[in-house]
Amino acid sequence: MKKYFKFQKLSGISPYIWTIFFILPFYFIFKSSSTFVMVAGVIFTLVFFGAYRFAFVAKGWPLYLWAFLLIGISTGSVMLFSYIYFAFFIAYFIGHIREKVPFYILYYIHIISAAIAVNFSLVLKKGWFLTQIPFIVITLISAILLPLSIRSRKERERLEEKLEYANERIADLVKLEERQRIARDLHDTLGQKLSLIGLKSDLARKLIYKDPEQARAELKSVQQTARTSLNEVRQIVSSMKGIRLKDELGNVRQILEAAGIDFVYEEKEAPKNISLLNENIVSMCIKEAVTNVVKHSGAKFCRITIQQLSKEVVITVEDDGSFQCREDRFFSKGHGLLGMRERLEFANGSLAIDTAAGTKLTMRIPNDSKSKEKDGGR
Repeated sequence: MKKYFKFQKLSGISPYIWTIFFILPFYFIFKSSSTFVMVAGVIFTLVFFGAYRFAFVAKGWPLYLWAFLLIGISTGSVMLFSYIYFAFFIAYFIGHIREKVPFYILYYIHIISAAIAVNFSLVLKKGWFLTQIPFIVITLISAILLPLSIRSRKERERLEEKLEYANERIADLVKLEERQRIARDLHDTLGQKLSLIGLKSDLARKLIYKDPEQARAELKSVQQTARTSLNEVRQIVSSMKGIRLKDELGNVRQILEAAGIDFVYEEKEAPKNISLLNENIVSMCIKEAVTNVVKHSGAKFCRITIQQLSKEVVITVEDDGSFQCREDRFFSKGHGLLGMRERLEFANGSLAIDTAAGTKLTMRIPNDSKSKEKDGGR
């Protein structure tokens, strides 16, 4: 009983209506006075429902064959038995045809044939047919509107399926992008600290006999850097907290001083109206830029400048070292600059490089418009 009521709730009264339409043709057939006509009517009716089943699974030219057979039986039923209600079945079938050309061909043929059959029966002035005029009008209107309605609903369902699939693809791409971002963040964080550990370890190895005290100090610094790296990795993996610009500048100062590079920081105006996401992107880019300075440039000093403009924040990282890459391969695969540019472009920012005198990286990232609107509202 539960299954029955569930079926009734989902399908409504539709199955009962189709059952009535299935029984009605026999009622019209048995009103005929000729036994031969009744037998022919029963055979036509059974053939109609058999063909109806095959028509739904047919493709290509068999589709037209079954459809014309259905339309022919329906037209004959109107003229012989005054039964027009096969038109409901055919209209329902035509509405489920996906291809545009077969749909419209069979749609218009069905309407024209039904109209001709109705007019022919009216001309003959069959009394039983005339008593059904209101139902005949409703049937003809249904034959016109039902296929279009079903086709529209099917198109909407297909579009919803495509939209759902597109949303799933977008979700997968977002997950993939997030994995890549996490991988870049871990690489940049560990790469920076491991480079520092390697630098200090080499220095301690060279000083272990010449200056044991300095070597112990360097090893202590290595230990502290390793602990700092571990804490940063735990923060990224566990909470994925954004890196604040102020905190990152403190880490940069520590790294440059440990590498023996003079650090100059110029903040012309504290960044305002910058979102946490953009601040995190800028912080990671500064970290990557400073890592390149320590590892590859051989520079003696590094200057970082942050300037707040009306529409964007401009960050420059300058050093007096040499850039170890050909200009036509600035953003080649595997180079740290490629990751920086990808991060900035994700936030509608940009990255420019000038290697005329040392190396100068200029990063631009837009202000957060929502913050501006809030400030303006206040």
